[in-house]
Amino acid sequence: MQERVIVGIDVGTTKVCVLVGELDSDGKLSIVGVGTCPSQGLRRGVVVNIDETVSSITAALDRAERLSGKKIASAYVGIAGSHIESENSKGFVAISPKHREIVPNDINRAIEIAQAISLPANREVIHVIPRGYVVDGQEGIKNPIGMSGFRLEVETHIITGASSSIHNLMKCVDRAHVEIEDLVLEPLASSEAVLAEGETDLGVALVDVGGGTTDIAIFADGAIWQTVVLGIGGNHITNDIAIGLRLPPAVAEELKVTYGHCDPEAIKPDDMIDLSQFMPDCNDLVPRRLLAEIIQARVEEMFSMVHEEIKKSGYDGLLPAGIVITGGCAELPGIVEVANRTLDLPARIGMPLGLHGLADSINRPAYATAVGLLMWGLRNGSLVEEEEYDPPGAPGDFKSRFGLLGRLVRAFFP
Repeated sequence: MQERVIVGIDVGTTKVCVLVGELDSDGKLSIVGVGTCPSQGLRRGVVVNIDETVSSITAALDRAERLSGKKIASAYVGIAGSHIESENSKGFVAISPKHREIVPNDINRAIEIAQAISLPANREVIHVIPRGYVVDGQEGIKNPIGMSGFRLEVETHIITGASSSIHNLMKCVDRAHVEIEDLVLEPLASSEAVLAEGETDLGVALVDVGGGTTDIAIFADGAIWQTVVLGIGGNHITNDIAIGLRLPPAVAEELKVTYGHCDPEAIKPDDMIDLSQFMPDCNDLVPRRLLAEIIQARVEEMFSMVHEEIKKSGYDGLLPAGIVITGGCAELPGIVEVANRTLDLPARIGMPLGLHGLADSINRPAYATAVGLLMWGLRNGSLVEEEEYDPPGAPGDFKSRFGLLGRLVRAFFP
């Protein structure tokens, strides 16, 4: 029997990451290919230069194909950006009087009614996710199929995005000769990878701090309640360092990654950074505590914005499982303590869970979205049979598909 593969592409502001997963005979998903490339052509999660974005995606795909030995023809693709919006909507239908038993068609009809919301011409639906069901007034039902009743009601979480941003991303992936299985909102994908069993039932906020955006997903009663994408991320910290210390952005990024810390009190006052290791012609010394003060100010602002979104959701003080921080910036030392203090919530770093294969190389918060895309595809989609890898230049029968937006309703049960 041929092994079956699934691919996730995380097109981020700072990097493009391609993961190739393989489902073995025991039903375990193993990571068999990883490809990363610095991202060009995106700003705050949105495509601003198609040619540069295509080049970044193609480079990451090539590296993943070479490592895995498989040709990538289709993938689950993450989408984010400050253009993302969400709302909750309800729909209800009468159950067929013939049997008075709920069948999948009844659920589909209820979801179709729930998603019949008024949208501007420049926006499109990305996800319609059922949160829960009510049968004849009985609430808290997760899977109503087979139940008897007269009236079925569904509450859905609807996620929308700007049409231009959606189609530009789709165009970039298509030009890289990859068929899109599904577009997945990145914080939803990350939640698949880092949230532990039971956290969504208690109430938890996932905060994915990337390079250009901070993605928030709030879960309660076992289902998604609110999703928000803030236009602030790790690049803002880098810019603050570059301006505050009068350094080139590339050097500021290296300083952040190598010596960055979110708590100045944890740094010794006499701890100095020699800039000559980054700029050979510069012999200046920078106090590491000053660097930490710059980082702390921006991270506190970031979590203050997260707190405001939690308040807007109506779940302030109602998230016993606290906050789970993931994404590249989650690797900054001291960020958990800043989150604890700013949000007055328990916090932890979200690492991808349950990995096999090349797990050591991607067992970091920065890879949470890419891992989550694989898990999303495993849970909600179909796997494809393995294809042999064709080296660059070899003939290959790639095809593209833009029928994606016709498959908007994801009728999975929370």
